[in-house]
Amino acid sequence: MSLNKAPKNHVFYRNQNWHYPEIEKGEGIYLYDKDGNRYIDGCSGSAVANIGHGNKEVAQFAKEHIERIAFTHLSRWTVDSIEKCAEKVSNWAPGDLNHVYFVSGGSEATETAIKMARQYFVERDGKGCSKWKIISKWNSFHGNTMGALSMTGITGRRKVYDPMLINFPKIPQFYHYRNPWGCETLEESSIKAAEALEEEILRQGPENVAAFITEPVVGSAAPGVHPDKVYFKMVREICDKYDVLLIVDEVMAGFGRTGKKFAVNHYDVIPDIIACAKGMSCGYTPIGAAVASDKVFETIMVKGSGSFVHGHTYAGNPLSCGIAHKVMEIVEREGYVENAANQGEYLMDKLQSLYKYPIVGDIRGKGLMIGIEFVNDQKTKEPFDTKANIKGKITNNCLAEGLVVYPGGGSVDGVRGDHILIAPPINITKEEVDTLFEALEAGIRKTSEEVL
Repeated sequence: MSLNKAPKNHVFYRNQNWHYPEIEKGEGIYLYDKDGNRYIDGCSGSAVANIGHGNKEVAQFAKEHIERIAFTHLSRWTVDSIEKCAEKVSNWAPGDLNHVYFVSGGSEATETAIKMARQYFVERDGKGCSKWKIISKWNSFHGNTMGALSMTGITGRRKVYDPMLINFPKIPQFYHYRNPWGCETLEESSIKAAEALEEEILRQGPENVAAFITEPVVGSAAPGVHPDKVYFKMVREICDKYDVLLIVDEVMAGFGRTGKKFAVNHYDVIPDIIACAKGMSCGYTPIGAAVASDKVFETIMVKGSGSFVHGHTYAGNPLSCGIAHKVMEIVEREGYVENAANQGEYLMDKLQSLYKYPIVGDIRGKGLMIGIEFVNDQKTKEPFDTKANIKGKITNNCLAEGLVVYPGGGSVDGVRGDHILIAPPINITKEEVDTLFEALEAGIRKTSEEVL
């Protein structure tokens, strides 16, 4: 399928060499193309469609909201749906993260977060404040706009644009399977990863560092990778020690995906800012947000100038906020966060049997955010040569079985490394998990037979 010529139309697709099947409709966990083929959306698009497709309650609500009001500009007006959604998000968020700045997606959310961090210190310390650097990590993804890409630690996504990016410092990821310290346990590698943050803050000078940004569970860069609980305990202490704000990127992991309302709840940590998107509206509308703590908000908006130097046309769009509020209401009412935890545990148990295939190197994740990494040698963890196109083969073979997975690569050295993300809608049933697993195993088995 991937070798067919792209359709001749006016769409600027991301990949000219991929044949794009035309989807006619979505229903529940399934997508249907115009030829009548049915696919399990095993990655929810990109961990977005958390309550599945074709939800009639959301559709009816959206229709009524559009007829009432579709757009106002946040610089002049407020609407009840904006305020209700902000209240709902703040109620879901941990601790004192009570102040929600709405945007249109994940890249805008992470950029908004670092601008909040910078302005926080300027308002607190004056215009001569030198704290501006944002420490991020290799094997991370924070978005594709220039600021977000400057924080992103996937070299393949950065290479073309390197001369245009901000040279933000990077530290190693809590990537236990390929940790650079030779640690044998997740706890040991998590401690080393946290210590790397303190070392980098001191290297850059604490007076120059505004924030540290991290995913609680890694998304597309190294799917499912997560640390031991000690990591965030240490990171919170280090950030407080050196007067650095902690930003947690929950764009992919938030809103129930990992079996908690926010993934940071697995670690009992309260960040200063959360960046979020995707599962907030489950794809029924574009929306994202930066959620600020009382400390950050009050320093800028109460004790400071009272004006955040930032804005987007669709920031605080009332229609999107209304739809997101309705989606979160459904997730709460139907118990989908708990379902993600239960079905994720069930799926993870079933996935352990896949280690019998020699190409399966590592299976990791939380809830329904699970990554599988493929290797040429299970013992040495040697990755496949990129020419083997393992992620492409896995994708095509799973598609042939009626399953959509989310492929990626480059996690080993920026070039080599093949993995997939499994992230079906969080309202998936046990029976549907069984169907997903059967298709996934068939795709992996066929790929293993082809390459060995």
